[in-house]
Amino acid sequence: DGGTLFMDEISEMTLSMQAKLLRVLEGQPFRRVGGVKNITIDVRVIAASNRNLEEAVRASKFRQDLYFRLAIIPMHLRPLREHKEDIPELLKHFIKHYNKKFRKNIQSFTREADELLMRYDWPGNIRELKNAIERVMILAESTRITAGDLPIRISEMGKMPVPVGEVS
Repeated sequence: DGGTLFMDEISEMTLSMQAKLLRVLEGQPFRRVGGVKNITIDVRVIAASNRNLEEAVRASKFRQDLYFRLAIIPMHLRPLREHKEDIPELLKHFIKHYNKKFRKNIQSFTREADELLMRYDWPGNIRELKNAIERVMILAESTRITAGDLPIRISEMGKMPVPVGEVS
């Protein structure tokens, strides 16, 4: 109560659960499982989805009333593959973060590793990049990350030739 509730992948919620959530968000009391008294809460809700909720509403897979309740300030974040120019800054951030967390002294990536990271499409977006860098930093034995240190899916995908007419 009085805090923030973050709901990830809200589009995966069943329609019946959506109805229950809407009642709670509209200020109606609810009861905890096994509870004996009603509770009301006042929370800020942040919901995320990898699907287009407007399309889900049109397809009757997401409740329109819940969509409008949640869509007070909608934000669309482009997938990482559409703003790869941010990857170098993200890499610097993750290196700094994981150096501190794992007590490492990784300084940089080799040019080949950088190129592979830039060519990869990142279907898991920043979460996938973060997890890949965490893995690399855990296993790193040098102060520079090489292409051989990268997960195979990244190094193999990045080695594929770029189709003619496309820029990597």
